[in-house]
Amino acid sequence: MNTPEYDVFDRLALTIASRKGASSDSSYTASLFAKGSDTILKKIGEEATEFVLAAKHASLGGKNVFVVKEAADLIFHLFVALADRGIALDDVRAELQRREGTSGHVEKASRTEK
Repeated sequence: MNTPEYDVFDRLALTIASRKGASSDSSYTASLFAKGSDTILKKIGEEATEFVLAAKHASLGGKNVFVVKEAADLIFHLFVALADRGIALDDVRAELQRREGTSGHVEKASRTEK
């Protein structure tokens, strides 16, 4: 799976998808899928909080290495949630590409009007 046409995010998404439906004792990812969406979403909340705390600590003179580690944890759990919903990484890429070149204010206003 370590092929040059895939970046680390693609490989991670493929690995996570391969764990869906696997025995819960075969991997941490499989155990998250087995526990269900509520557990996965709770983990995203926990990891987001840990990221915010690490970033705040870094802004007060702490080390960015902890921000990077917490960002990786958050991205991992976000990818698990996407896989749980059957959403491909390419769907997220397409949405980001759709927004490219659009003011954040304009894009946000378009979401609140719907």
